[in-house]
Amino acid sequence: MMKTPLADKNILLGVTGSIAAYKAADLASKLSQAGAVVDVILTEAALEFITRLTFQSVTGRRAYVDADLWGPEGHIQHIRLAKEADLLVIAPATANSIAKLANGVADNLLSLTALAADCPLLIVPAMDGGMFSHPATQTNLNTLRQRGALIIGPAEGHLASGLAGPGRMVEPAELLGQIRWKLAQGGPLTGRKVIVTAGGTQEPIDPVRFIANRSSGKQGFALAQAALDLGAEVTLVAAPTPLPTPFGAKRVVVETAEEMRAAVIAEIGQAAALLMAAAVADFRPAGPAKEKIKRKSGVPEVKLETTPDILAEVAELRSKGEFSGVVVGFAAESQELLENAQDKMHSRRLDLIVANDITAKDAGFAVDTNQVILLDAAGNHQELPLMSKAEVAGRILEQVLRLLK
Repeated sequence: MMKTPLADKNILLGVTGSIAAYKAADLASKLSQAGAVVDVILTEAALEFITRLTFQSVTGRRAYVDADLWGPEGHIQHIRLAKEADLLVIAPATANSIAKLANGVADNLLSLTALAADCPLLIVPAMDGGMFSHPATQTNLNTLRQRGALIIGPAEGHLASGLAGPGRMVEPAELLGQIRWKLAQGGPLTGRKVIVTAGGTQEPIDPVRFIANRSSGKQGFALAQAALDLGAEVTLVAAPTPLPTPFGAKRVVVETAEEMRAAVIAEIGQAAALLMAAAVADFRPAGPAKEKIKRKSGVPEVKLETTPDILAEVAELRSKGEFSGVVVGFAAESQELLENAQDKMHSRRLDLIVANDITAKDAGFAVDTNQVILLDAAGNHQELPLMSKAEVAGRILEQVLRLLK
């Protein structure tokens, strides 16, 4: 099973004196749940807002404070923490702590450890009105950027003083995505482009109505995240869906099958793989009404025509030698699953097809789990048990890696 970039990674989380320290506890919890090993260092000011017990409760590990410098292991504590870390995250990072980091001041356990660390540094500013935009803070942040630190935020909004402006710590869910992306750099798909399509296209009947299907886009978005986890450059061509874009992915928003076709053809040039997880409508109204169709006009006659067959066009590009990447298709069927999937694989010249029975319980549209069969052009057949769509995505990307090799 493919692991996420966070699994078994040592994350060192520094927490400084800000009301946003409560968000740091949420971040520590999310990192731990994602499989990371999380050690926390709190400054004396941070302890005015939150306790070390809070972090020990959500990480299952000891949280460190300045007093630990002077214990039996004090003379090496900061060195050990620094050398074990795969990533140092300081969240929230106050203006004072940012100044210390920029100028090499090492007067507490956190700043000592940061000075000794040679892992990537991620800084998440949090401060009140006017402090972030002050030239001193901006100079310090620029210094840290030049040394390779990644600065995330701050967000704009209501601040503790009642003022509004930039200064709010970025939300933990967004930070988790950015940390995940940072740790994925250098993975087996680094330097390779992967295109993923997701969601169900919408074919207009009139300005307010359309033909669509029940696809939520969840499997496609999980595939995009799995590709990002391997270090890929991901373009996510997505039909309308409220799902958030996985951090690091380029999202191209489309509505119709024609728009999705145009986006795929525009992006496919240097791609290593195309994963067509979208539920593209097979038919569309031949002549959408320009004005809303009114009930009083009677039941309208809606004539349908076929939509562009994107995979057929990609197959034509492959036959001409204009695209040589791996192509993965999906077959969502309600009958004769294997027969229909195999027919689609051969007619569209696919390297791999993912077949799922949409009538199966807890699998397919609008749920978080899926149960699929993977078939490749060599005749290999792999039936997967019911699992999360993230796990399904991981198994598919394992096959993509195999095919690319």
